[in-house]
Amino acid sequence: MPLHLHFGADDLLRIRFAISPLCETHEAVRTLRRTDRHGYHAPWLRRMRTALAGLDLTPLWLFMPASPPGYTPDFLGRPPDTPTTGFDEELARLRATDPELARAEMAKSLACTPGGAESARGRAALADPARAVQELADVTERAWHALLAPDWPRLRALLEAEIAYRSRQLADGGLRRLFADLHPRLTWSGDTLTVRTRTDFRQTQDLGGRGVLLLPSVFAWPDVVSGFDPPWQPTVIYPARGIGGLWSEPDAGPALARLLGPKRAAVLAALDAPSTTTALSRRLGLAPSSVSAHLSVLRAAGLLTSHRHGHEVLYEQTPLGLALLG
Repeated sequence: MPLHLHFGADDLLRIRFAISPLCETHEAVRTLRRTDRHGYHAPWLRRMRTALAGLDLTPLWLFMPASPPGYTPDFLGRPPDTPTTGFDEELARLRATDPELARAEMAKSLACTPGGAESARGRAALADPARAVQELADVTERAWHALLAPDWPRLRALLEAEIAYRSRQLADGGLRRLFADLHPRLTWSGDTLTVRTRTDFRQTQDLGGRGVLLLPSVFAWPDVVSGFDPPWQPTVIYPARGIGGLWSEPDAGPALARLLGPKRAAVLAALDAPSTTTALSRRLGLAPSSVSAHLSVLRAAGLLTSHRHGHEVLYEQTPLGLALLG
């Protein structure tokens, strides 16, 4: 059923993007049990088997209904205030959650799971929400270090590239262009963004000047997730572009390696999504100075282009570079 988000003039001025390692941690935890999300992440799931053997995620899964529709407490993944908040800062904000707010949201979540509120864990969480918040934060911290932290530079680079791409869309064609292909379940008409969610009831929400936060995600595919009641800013979590090649190592092919040289060909092939010099260096195991030199040659040859995003420079393949790879 659809969720209709009605925009006023002030809301249009408060559309923003952000990256949330905390939200991404919870989406990764949710993906472990959601087989419909496994398609693109099979290599990651295989690598996680050892880490999962010593990781008890039961306290989190209690508040993550196994199948939609359902409700996960908003305070677990509260919308970040800044575009690139670090995990430690987000975790500290989670630990500081007001116990009464936490109890209300946990009760709402447990009501979605038959017997959840009556279970031993459910009763304990509702009886002592302050303790439950700290336990959930502890489990989230362990999940972050086990599941995401080792790969975070790669994930962050992809999410940053997604925001750069969408920002250009917004600059080129406004909201209509931005929402045209953000996700098949998102449509823009007049002053309303319609999100076709997996809930079984129709919702309408006047944003009231709060705007909307757009949060790209590696692990949300194929879903788009929205909601967040006050006091949280309305948020739309959607799948980022480029996740199809996220866990595969770039392969330039022998012919292209002979033409360009193996390292330069690997740099071009690795730009399956816009990326920075630092991210490419980490991904390919090459020195940043070496990657920078290869990028300069490839750009001069018309095989890639670059543009500035904040304090960083993102590189991406040109149509000629893509054709050469093909």
